[in-house]
Amino acid sequence: MQIRSYIELMKLRIGFLIAVSAMAGYAAVATHVDAWQLAVLFVAMVLGSAGSSVFNHFYDRDIDRLMARTAGRPLAAGLMNDPRNALWFAGALLLAGCVLALLAFNWVVATHLFLGAFVYGIVYTVWLKRLHWTNIIIGGAAGSFAVLAGAAAVDPNIWLLPTLMAITLFLWTPSHFWSLAILIKDDYAKAGVPMLPVIAGDAVCAKWILGNTVLLVISALLPVLFGELGLLYAVISSGFGLRFLWLNVKLVQDPSRDLARRNFLFSMQYLAGVFLAVVIDKHVTLPF
Repeated sequence: MQIRSYIELMKLRIGFLIAVSAMAGYAAVATHVDAWQLAVLFVAMVLGSAGSSVFNHFYDRDIDRLMARTAGRPLAAGLMNDPRNALWFAGALLLAGCVLALLAFNWVVATHLFLGAFVYGIVYTVWLKRLHWTNIIIGGAAGSFAVLAGAAAVDPNIWLLPTLMAITLFLWTPSHFWSLAILIKDDYAKAGVPMLPVIAGDAVCAKWILGNTVLLVISALLPVLFGELGLLYAVISSGFGLRFLWLNVKLVQDPSRDLARRNFLFSMQYLAGVFLAVVIDKHVTLPF
């Protein structure tokens, strides 16, 4: 039971997404993709993400008990003998990730990994989550550092395309998370967490999602405008962007749970599509 609890604390699904974002940053600047380097990068990012996730479980265990979605988490449910052990576990995971990044790559990768964990664990979880509805906007920077870390694993001096990708990931987070927040609004209200749909309502939140996604889709085209990516990327990215915007418009027209769920699920497809388009544009040579 204890081993299972520690694994659950790590939020490995989020760690996987963070690691994939780092791998996208790596592929964006690498002329040759080294499978071994990618594997090490993946492990380092998962460790760093897991460290901040364990801390998030520890710090939020009081409000997690109040929400149906999180009441069964190990610390919230009292399944662990001493919650303070989670702090040691969080520190060990983060330290292991940073040391691995430093030894396998360079200090820039390790710094980005640490900053991503700091933003999620401290800036979002401790400073903002319970205080202001902009929590997820600012907290969205946590994922952006993963892209920068991945690119720095290849060459810390290549910054333009990774920075543009990081901006896209930063703007993606509110559209993604606010859609989820509409679905679990009652839980957040019960716990006193001021997520946007709790304090402003679903209709207002839907309009914010649409406005944010407009900026998101524009940001995703900046690499083309700066000459970093080509027509193939532009076509794929625009296709996913138009679909996302269409779903956002439908949500504004009808801010229902069903459409919020469709927006939430497609937001993940959108990000995967954009990052895959980067890889295709950089590494696939078309026969025409």
